[in-house]
Amino acid sequence: MVVPQAIDPRVVPAGLIGSIVEYYDFGIYGYLATILSVVFFASGTDPTGALLATFATFAAAFVLRPLGGLVFGHLGDRFGRSRILAATILSMCVATVAIGMLPTYSAIGVGAAFLLVAARCVQGVASGGEVGGAAAYVAEKSPPSRRGFLCSTVQLGALTGALLASVAVTVLTSVLTHDQLVSWGWRVPFLLSLPLGLVGLWIRFRLEDSVGDDELSSGRGLASAPAAELVRAHLPALLRTLGLSTLLFAGYYVVYVYASTHLQRTGGFSAGAAFWSTTTTLVVSCLAMPLFGHLADKWGRKPLLFGAAVAFGVLAVPAFAVMNNHDFVLALLAQVVLGLPESALMGVVFATFAEMFPSRVRYTGIALGFNLASMAVGGTAPLICLWLLDTTGNALAPAWFLVAAAVISAGTALTLTETRGTALRAS
Repeated sequence: MVVPQAIDPRVVPAGLIGSIVEYYDFGIYGYLATILSVVFFASGTDPTGALLATFATFAAAFVLRPLGGLVFGHLGDRFGRSRILAATILSMCVATVAIGMLPTYSAIGVGAAFLLVAARCVQGVASGGEVGGAAAYVAEKSPPSRRGFLCSTVQLGALTGALLASVAVTVLTSVLTHDQLVSWGWRVPFLLSLPLGLVGLWIRFRLEDSVGDDELSSGRGLASAPAAELVRAHLPALLRTLGLSTLLFAGYYVVYVYASTHLQRTGGFSAGAAFWSTTTTLVVSCLAMPLFGHLADKWGRKPLLFGAAVAFGVLAVPAFAVMNNHDFVLALLAQVVLGLPESALMGVVFATFAEMFPSRVRYTGIALGFNLASMAVGGTAPLICLWLLDTTGNALAPAWFLVAAAVISAGTALTLTETRGTALRAS
C-alpha cells in the first residue's frame, strides 16, 4: 500500500465528486417521483398505483447495486482504484442523461417505462461500485489521525448531490407550472448531470492510485478472488458493514427523499414547501457532517455510531407526528432534527468500514456490504413507506420502519472494536 505522508489536495475532490453525481442522479428521481409517475406510467385512473410503480422503478436500480459492488470491487481490488472510479462516474452520468432524453408514456406507451427501468439498472450497477471505491481510496490516502474527518467528505458529497438535486427541483417547481413540468421541465435536472460527470472524469483521470505501482504490476499482496476471500476470511466485518448500513440507507431515503412526498400527501403542504423543507434539512446536515467526522477522530467511531442509532430510534415517531400536524415551521424543524443523526451516521461509517478490511478486499468489502443494505432498505424505503401508509392508514407508519432499522444498527454498533487512529491493515 502507498502510505500517505501528506494529504494530496486531489483526494477530497476525488471522493466528493463521484458521490455528488451519484446522489444527484438518484435524488432528482426521488424528488420528481410524483411528476415521473404521470410522465412514464398510466396515472389517470390510479395515481397511487402510478406512484408506486415509479418508486418500484426507483428500487429496481438498488437490486443491481450489489452486483455492481462485486464487479467493480473485484476490478478495484485487482487493478487499483483510480481507473475503476473513472469508469463508475462515466457510467452513472451516461445513464442519467439518457433518462432526460427518454420518450414518455404518451409518446410510446409502456415502452417508456421499460426504457426508464433499463436506464435505472445501468445507474444501479455503476453506483454499486462508486461509493465503496471512493471510501477505500480516501481512507488509504488519509493519515490515521484525520481519517474520520476526511472520509466524511465522501458522504458529504452524497448530501451535496442530494442538495443540488433538491435545489434544482425546488427552482423548477417555483418557476414552472405543473403542466410545463410534465411537458418538458422534468428533463432539465437529468440533463444537468452531464457537466457534473465531465468534471468528475477530469478529476479522476488525474489521480495517483492508492494501491502501489509495484503491487499492481507484480500482483503481490492482491487477492485473486476478492469476493471469495472476503466471505471466507472476513465475514464478520462484512455483516457489520451490512448492519450499520441498514439504518444509514433507511434514514437517508426516508429523511432526504421520501419525506418530501410524505409532507405533500400527509402533511398537506405544497410541493414547493416540501422541497424547501428538504433543502433546509440537507444544508444543515451538510454543515454538520464534517463535525461528526472530526468527533469520530477525537472520541472514536463506536460511540458516535451507537449514539446516532439510538437518537434515530427515539426521535423518529415524535418527529413524524410533528411533520403530520400541518404546521410548516414545526414540520421543517422535525425533518431537520431527523437529518442530524443521519448526518452523524454518514460522517462516521466509511472510516469505520475501511478500518475493518485489509487492502486486499477493502473495495469489495465496503461495496458489497454497503450495497446489500441499499438493496434491502435503501431504494425500497420510499416504496415501503408509501405501502405502509396506504395499508395501515397510520401516518406514523414510516417512523416505525426507521425504528426497526435503528434497532439493527444500534445492535451492530455494540459489536464493534474501536479502531480510531489505527493504521489500515495491508493483509
